[in-house]
Amino acid sequence: VQLQASGGGLVQPGGYLRLSCLASGFAMDYFGIGWFRQAPGKEREGTSCITNDGATYYADFMKGRFTISRDNAKKTVYLQMYSLKPEDTAIYYCATSDCDLSRLPNGVWGQGTLVTVSS
Repeated sequence: VQLQASGGGLVQPGGYLRLSCLASGFAMDYFGIGWFRQAPGKEREGTSCITNDGATYYADFMKGRFTISRDNAKKTVYLQMYSLKPEDTAIYYCATSDCDLSRLPNGVWGQGTLVTVSS
């Protein structure tokens, strides 16, 4: 049972990145998947989540800039991030989730992928 996050990297302010979360060892179709992030010196926080039937939820500070989607055939959840800001710099994690972004889920977590927004 594993989630593997990828797609992070260095991007300039205003840029775009797409993160991927690949599931293996379990039927991802039945689970909500969330993206969480942890910036240096800060607590981990929820950014977005997609339920097993495709409903999406976003933290207020993400709305309009991030889009979460899923492709069950590829066992992958994506996070498209637009208009990136330096304050978006963080390690991004995916995890199985009930999509309550106010708390961290007690499910399967991926290993994280680093996003750095800097000129």
